[in-house]
Amino acid sequence: MLVFMAAYNVHEAKTNFSKLLDRAMEGEQIMITRNGVPVVELVPARARGLVPGAGKNDPSVNPNPDPDWWKAMTDDEADAFLDGRL
Repeated sequence: MLVFMAAYNVHEAKTNFSKLLDRAMEGEQIMITRNGVPVVELVPARARGLVPGAGKNDPSVNPNPDPDWWKAMTDDEADAFLDGRL
C-alpha cells in the first residue's frame, strides 16, 4: 500500500515548525525537502524505557534487595542459568 505524506520545503518547515510538530504528534507523516529532495521525516519521539537499576531501592519494585546484585555469575551459576536450572 502506498502511503502519501505531507511535504514541506525547509523554508515552509521553519515558518510553520510549531504547527508541523503538532500535526506530527497527531500521527501525520511530515516530510521536509531541500531543493525538492526528501531529507527528513518528522515523527514523534519514542517513549523511553526504564533506566537500568531505577527501582533497585524501591521496595514495591524490588522487595528483597540483594547487595551483591551487581556481581558477575560464577561459571557454575552461568551454566545452571543457561541450562534452565537456575
